Order: sequence, then structure tokens, then C-alpha cells
Amino acid sequence: MVASANAQARSGAWTLNAPEGEWHMTGRDYGLQRYSPLSQISRSNVAELRPVWSFSTGTLRGHEGNALVVGKVKYIHTSFPNIVYALDLSKAGAPQIWKHVPNQSPDAIPIACCDLVNRGLAYHPSGKLYIQLLQGELLALDAKSGKELWKVRHPDKSGAGTEAIGYKQGATMTNAPIVIKDIVIAGISGGEFGVRGRVSAFNANDGKHMWTAYSTGPDAEVMIKGDANTHYASHKGKDLGVSTWQGDEWKRGGGTTWGWYSYDPELNLFYYSTGNPGSWNPDQRPGDNKWSMTIFARNPETGMAKWAY
Repeated sequence: MVASANAQARSGAWTLNAPEGEWHMTGRDYGLQRYSPLSQISRSNVAELRPVWSFSTGTLRGHEGNALVVGKVKYIHTSFPNIVYALDLSKAGAPQIWKHVPNQSPDAIPIACCDLVNRGLAYHPSGKLYIQLLQGELLALDAKSGKELWKVRHPDKSGAGTEAIGYKQGATMTNAPIVIKDIVIAGISGGEFGVRGRVSAFNANDGKHMWTAYSTGPDAEVMIKGDANTHYASHKGKDLGVSTWQGDEWKRGGGTTWGWYSYDPELNLFYYSTGNPGSWNPDQRPGDNKWSMTIFARNPETGMAKWAY
């Protein structure tokens, strides 16, 4: 990682839009616009940029996701083993404040479908950082010290695995969580390995599980109603997450949730998409395969889908 400038970050209260020099969440704002209002660097002077300092994360696998900047501290995450660093931007060279190396099983490494990436951190104004661990856990850290506050497994009672075996069934965690009020929402990866996609919500303060919404299965487990989208005939009906699959293929139906999520504070809805259906061979799963390859809008407190498309 190379820094070409050390912007003067303005301190301030937690807001939906961070102060100009700060980046409080993946995408910088709930709309995932990834836009910075800083104007010091422009088309007229970008060619004059020169390295000021550099930082090596210590990992050589793929890197996806952006760093966070809160106040004068920069938080960096890595691919497996999902190390988190805090750097002091107020000092020359941005020296390291702390480093946290999670204790993870190397057995999760060959389970990951698409490199050992991690797509980002999340921050809560109480001073907590959150990162998904490849082996199937959501980890909360103290942003000041890097100390582990709590760690929880993603629950899965779907028959395609249990929370006790997680990655051993092909489910890994690579997505960037999102913090909405006092809720942390996160998903899973592994649609190529016969897992059942889902998103889960946890209490941001203590990690207590709040709800889990699956991408396939009966309406009660998908947390959707039959009239969630009346604009399309193919979206109407009960338990489409079962009836649009052959036999019990929905139990291994993929639709994982490994990307980034957005949120509309006015509507109080968060948005995400589900991935490809499983198994890999479509001859094994004829049909519309709902609700894989779907955009969902959900209430963050209850998990209920407002609509799906």
C-alpha cells in the first residue's frame, strides 16, 4: 500500500457522510458511492504525485476492499489470515499503532472458492471495528487497542451445515459487513460448493444473533412474503425458493452474499444481491432457482424482505 499524500482528517461526530478527509465505511457512505469530496488532487496536478510512505500488509493473496479512516487513524485489513492494522496518520510515515492477527484454522484455506480475499471492515461509533474471518466468524475489535471484544459464528441450521462446522461444508466469509444503527449485517461465500446462501444480523455491541435470512427455501426461512413483488408474475406465489427448484436442490442452492451492501436511511431498507445458484452444473437444478441472482431490499431490524427482484 502506497500513500501519496497525508490529508488532514477532520475529527467529528459519526454521520452518514464522513468528514471530508475520513472514510468511515466501505464505499464511504451508505450509498456505496465511493466518492471523496477532497479537491487537493485534481486533473491538473495528479501527474505530480510522488510516494511519501509505503506499508506492506505481510500477505500476498488477493486484496479487495478499501481501508477506513476515522479521525487520524487508518485501519487496514488483509486477505487470510485477515490481519487488521491501525496506522497513525498524524505522524510522519504513518507508524503502526497496533496489529491484530486472528487465530484461524489453515484448513479454511483450500475451502475458499476464489482466492483468500477479504472485502472490507466496518466501524461502529462506539469505537468498534468488525471483520469477517475466512473460517466463518464475525470478529469485533476495540478500535483504540486492537483487542478482541467478541467473536461469533454465523448460524446455519439449514441442513447444508451447522454453525459448528462452517467452512468444512464449503461456507467461508469474505464480504464486507455493514453497520446500521446498532446492527452488524454480514453474509457468506461458497456458492460453488453446495452451500445455502444467507445474510445474518448481529447486535453490534455484544454479537448476539438477531436473524438469518436465506437465499433459498421456504418463505419463512427466506423471510419473504408471497406478495413481495407483484409487478412480475414469476415473482408471485408461496415458497418460490422451493418450488422453482427440482427436488431438494434448494438445500444446496448457492445464492451466496459475498459482496457489499448499501442502505437507505429514509426508507430504512438495506440492499444486497445474491450470487450464482448451485450446484455448478445447471442440469442438476432445472428451473428458475429463486432467490439466487436476486436483488433484495430488507428491513435491518427484522430481516423481512420488502421486495425482491
